[in-house]
Amino acid sequence: MAVATETPFHVLAVDDSLLDRKLIERLLKTSSFQVTTVDSGSKALEFLGIHGEDSSPPVSDADQLEVAVNLIITDYCMPGMTGYDLLKKIKESTSLRDIPVVIMSSENIPSRINRCLEEGADEFFLKPVRLSDMSKLKPHILKSRCKEHYHQEQHQQSDSDSDSNSNECSNPTNNSSSDNSNSRKRKAEDDEVLPQTNRSRHS
Repeated sequence: MAVATETPFHVLAVDDSLLDRKLIERLLKTSSFQVTTVDSGSKALEFLGIHGEDSSPPVSDADQLEVAVNLIITDYCMPGMTGYDLLKKIKESTSLRDIPVVIMSSENIPSRINRCLEEGADEFFLKPVRLSDMSKLKPHILKSRCKEHYHQEQHQQSDSDSDSNSNECSNPTNNSSSDNSNSRKRKAEDDEVLPQTNRSRHS
């Protein structure tokens, strides 16, 4: 039997219905995804390191790396925070906005679907979710990974540029300061020599 060497993609599934959560978890695991399930939007934000109700400061990058969620799939109709509200919170977060979000709903309402897609949802699944829907998730995860790598490269590039600029800026000042100190030494030596020559003339 072949052993999978790749780390499975991690999906966060959000649904207030226990039956639906169990169904989506089974479908995701059958499709070789690692799954975490929560029963509300606020718990999803908590898991991701954001507190939806208060304006707490964002968590550090290290905390985000520990979570490592590759995709979020959420029900639309939930008490308290809806799937649409959760989607907005995720897209407003600088650290989470690149994570693909898929919305699920048992109601086929075009205006609702369009509103979610316009807000940044990657897919809209109608319930009951089927195994065939799972194949649509991986392309979104791979696309988001490409975005992540691109942003990381851009970040590293800007860091290296700023380092080289700071080195260029620091060198001239070092040179000029060493020149100044050299000129001060020469002047001091001249001052020491002059009185001796004057004394020899008088004698």
